[in-house]
Formats: sequence, C-alpha cells, structure tokens
Amino acid sequence: MKKKAKYRPKLVLALLWIGLIGIMIYNLYTMYINIEIKNPNYETQKLVASANNIENFENSDRYNETQEDMLENVIESVVGISRLSNAGGSILNNVSSEDLGLGTGVIISEDGYILSNTHVTGDKFSICYVTIDENVYRGTVVFSEPDLDLSIIKINVKNLKPVVLGDSSNIKIGRQVFAIGNPIGYEFKRTVTAGIISAINRTIKIEDGENVSYISDLIQTDATINPGNSGGPLINSNGEVIGINTVKITSAEGIGFAIPVNVIKPVVKKFMENGKFEEATLGIYAYDGEVAEYMNLKNKTASGIYVSQILLNSAASNTDLKVGDIITSIDGKKLYTINDLREYLYSKEPGNEVILKILRNDREREINVVLGKKQWSKSDNI
Repeated sequence: MKKKAKYRPKLVLALLWIGLIGIMIYNLYTMYINIEIKNPNYETQKLVASANNIENFENSDRYNETQEDMLENVIESVVGISRLSNAGGSILNNVSSEDLGLGTGVIISEDGYILSNTHVTGDKFSICYVTIDENVYRGTVVFSEPDLDLSIIKINVKNLKPVVLGDSSNIKIGRQVFAIGNPIGYEFKRTVTAGIISAINRTIKIEDGENVSYISDLIQTDATINPGNSGGPLINSNGEVIGINTVKITSAEGIGFAIPVNVIKPVVKKFMENGKFEEATLGIYAYDGEVAEYMNLKNKTASGIYVSQILLNSAASNTDLKVGDIITSIDGKKLYTINDLREYLYSKEPGNEVILKILRNDREREINVVLGKKQWSKSDNI
C-alpha cells in the first residue's frame, strides 16, 4: 500500500502532461481546420499568384509586340521625296542628296497632303516627286516657311494612310522617341531609330556662306538622324508625331533636332477644312529671346519677341509698334518663343484684329493690329 501511494503523484503528473499535450495537439488541429475553412482556396491563390507572375512577363512581351505594331502602322505613312522624277537605284553615286533634296515626308491626310522640310521639297510652288511603295507621284509645294524649315506638299492621290499629329507642348526630357526616315537614300527607306528627348527649346545657328539664320524652339534627340531623315517624323511611344526631323550636328554623335509639330497644326487644319491657307501677318521681322541673345539685341532677362524691323505698308506699320519693342503676349497668350507667335498667327485670318502687349523702356502698353495677308516670299517676316 505504501508503494502504491508513493507512485500515485508521478502517475497524476504523467496524466497531466499527457492531457496538456493532447490539448495542444487539439488546438493546433483546430487552428489548421479554421485556416482551411476561412481560406479554402489557399493553394489555389498560390497558383493564381504564380500565374499572375507569368502573365506579367507575357504582358511585357505584348507591350513589345504593341510597340512593334505601332511602328509598323506609322511606317506606312512615311514617304520618300526627291526633286528628280527618277530617284531609284544608287542615285548618290552620281549626284549629292543636297542637289536632289532627297529626303523624307509624312502623310497627314487621306487625300494627299504631306509634311516635310523646305530644304527637302523646295520653296512654295516648287515641284517635287513623292515615292510611296515604289510608286512615284508628282507633287506641288503648297506651303513653305524657310525660317521654320517646314513645308506641305499636295499630290493627287486618295485613300492614303495619315499619321496622328500629337501634342508637342507637353513633351518631357527623357521620354522615349523614334525617328523614321530614308537615311542616305531611298535604298534604306523607312529606317527606324530610337532614343530619348535630350533637350527642348533649343536654338541653333546655321551659316551658309555669308548667310546666317537661326532655327529656334527645337526638340533635341539622341535618336540617330542622318541627312535623308530630314522631313521624317519624330514620334512618341503612342505613335503620335511630335516633331519633324530637320538637322543633326555633324561634329558630334547623338545630337539631332526636330521641329515641334504644334507650330504647323493650324496650317494643316486649314488645308484639311478649306483646301487652302491664307497666311495672316503682322509685317515684322522678329526674334525670340534665344536668338536675340545670340545677336545681343536685348536684355537677356526680358522674355518675349524682339521686333527688329517693321515692313513698309504692312499691318504693323499703321500702328504705334516700334523697332526695339518686345511683344510679351498676343490676345492674352504669353509669348516665349517665335514659334508661339507663328502658331497663333497661323490660326488667324487676314483682316482679324489682335491685341499686342508690348514692353518698351520697361513700360507695358497695348497695341491693336489688323492683320494683313502675307505675300509669298523667301523672307522670314511674320
């Protein structure tokens, strides 16, 4: 009896341990059951997460495919332009691309309007030849602005595929762009190069013998631009044209320029709506701040458009506007570059009245001007 009493506490302790272990096992089991009940698709969710990772990878491939499709669509609207009717074969073996005006254009309407560079197509009323899928068409230059280096050609062809003109006012440095053109001849037609926007609002000085000119408000890109690319589109990742390629710096690599497309959009719109364009003009020669600084014409801190000359018998000559005035706004629209002024005037009609806000001797004043009709010339007056 004494031995039984001796071992009884040990037995009770063992039973207690067994009970505690049982309770722990039961709790763990019920927790597992609860997890399964609350989340019966746990394994399924893991499979879905894994599938999502695969889908994200596939989406990146789809993005590349979409980009490729986008480029193919735009490429169909890119054409070759020459001043000779037969520009096939290795024409560069016999004549320079400068003599030919060999370059690129981009279709902007179904009924045959094409946007390009003046140095490619020639001046207004010039004849040039447009190559589309090996077919050559005779075209007439219906608009040309040498100071912008932009021109519009008309060919008598229907059912063409036009590009979409984007918005060049909201471009940012670092965004991806693509340049399309016909570098060094139509043998390498519709070549695509890629890069980024390197800078905006660039001004470059062009010297041709004794003649000096300036092109301002340019988009700088490191997408490769060769001579034959001139007149071709600079497009964003959505396939919208934001600029027209114009020149490259020959003394450096990866520095090319395009003209912002917004400046020409009012002209394009009028050709689409009316089949013609009558240019309204102030009748002045003017420079924006960047060019004026090159020429030491005005205080570098003053923004606006510097009036360097007023033409006789022009719209401006009948007002109080004077040489040396700085036009800071037109009809309330702030002016920072010469293209801001051009873009606005392109949207107006001869006979419209505009209000100029000017700065003269550090004092502001307003001048009303009734716009005249610009007669075609190679000058860059506006």
